[in-house]
Amino acid sequence: MLMKIVNRMENLSPSVTLAITALARELKAQGKDILSFSAGEPDFDTPQIVKDAAIKAINDGQTKYTAVEGIIATKQAIINKLKKDHGLEYKLDGIVISNGAKHSLFNLFQVLIEKGDEVIIPAPYWVTYPEQVKFSDGIPVFIDTDDSTEFKITAEQLKAAITPKTKILLLNTPSNPTGSIYSKEELLALGEVLKGTDIIVLSDEMYEKIIYNGKKFVAAAEVSSDMYNRTVTINGLSKAVAMTGWRFGYIATPNVALAKSLTKLQGQVTSNVNTMTQYAAIPALEGKADKDIEMMRVEFEKRKNIAVKSFNEIKGLSTIDPDGAFYLFVNIKEVSNDSMKFCAELLEQKGVALVPGLAFGSEGYFRFSFATDLASIQEGIKRIKEFVENK
Repeated sequence: MLMKIVNRMENLSPSVTLAITALARELKAQGKDILSFSAGEPDFDTPQIVKDAAIKAINDGQTKYTAVEGIIATKQAIINKLKKDHGLEYKLDGIVISNGAKHSLFNLFQVLIEKGDEVIIPAPYWVTYPEQVKFSDGIPVFIDTDDSTEFKITAEQLKAAITPKTKILLLNTPSNPTGSIYSKEELLALGEVLKGTDIIVLSDEMYEKIIYNGKKFVAAAEVSSDMYNRTVTINGLSKAVAMTGWRFGYIATPNVALAKSLTKLQGQVTSNVNTMTQYAAIPALEGKADKDIEMMRVEFEKRKNIAVKSFNEIKGLSTIDPDGAFYLFVNIKEVSNDSMKFCAELLEQKGVALVPGLAFGSEGYFRFSFATDLASIQEGIKRIKEFVENK
């Protein structure tokens, strides 16, 4: 029986990062010597205090449905965290918990975008952003950046990109794939451009706890009252607390009507996040896993410093020293203008899996995840060096 798939699926590209990670696993299972630096997943285990909270919830019989938008205790922990970390005030009905930040973003685009609405996305960008925008009948509008500005857009670029159809500015700080962080001054400058408009800021702050070089993370919503009112904060626990498989993301907004719409949509699609995850999230949000988070951050920074130095010593390659996340966005323009070909040949010849910059909207780069052990990082960079020197 022929089943016709709807046309909109033809415009949806698969995630390149997930595809390459799956390919690396498959090759490794076949016995091939593969080093993968493609996944955005910490190599650390979830902190014990988080696991214990989930086990206790199970033993206490907390295994039933919850409210679609999440249990009150977890939502209150989110509110307290945002108040403590950023001085932001939210109400319980302005918090919606979803199955990871990716789910939160999908819900937002479905609820906010009308056909033809434009969403401004700085490039390079996380691979999912434009795909979800297009799936929601929106139009991604890209602002290109490069190493010279640490891959951050300027107020002038933002002003030039705005049209009468602009609905959303999507910010990702710290950034995947570049690790760049917007400072308070840079966020204020962008906010000045938005004053007097109805443009919504979606601020994806998933990597906010993974910060380096003595820098301080500043949330988009905390820089001014105007930015607070127009910003929807997206966050979760996957990266900083090594809870990728738990699927816990959330949004915080002062706009209660928006939160209600998101809840209505989620209620007809997935309903609540699994109950045990919601209870497990509470100690992490309350800061009880902070020692574990800091241990991981310190280790990531050690790896970063070694990787940055090593890549910048390879002739033809260069990378900025990122202030956050756990990626390097390595410039290969001196040795290749085709990142897909570069990465394919590297995987075939040296068994090293990377994500080509083209997947993130920026040709001439690759993304290297240092969320793996130091020995693998050093061996991987050694193989990359050999590959580049033989090109």
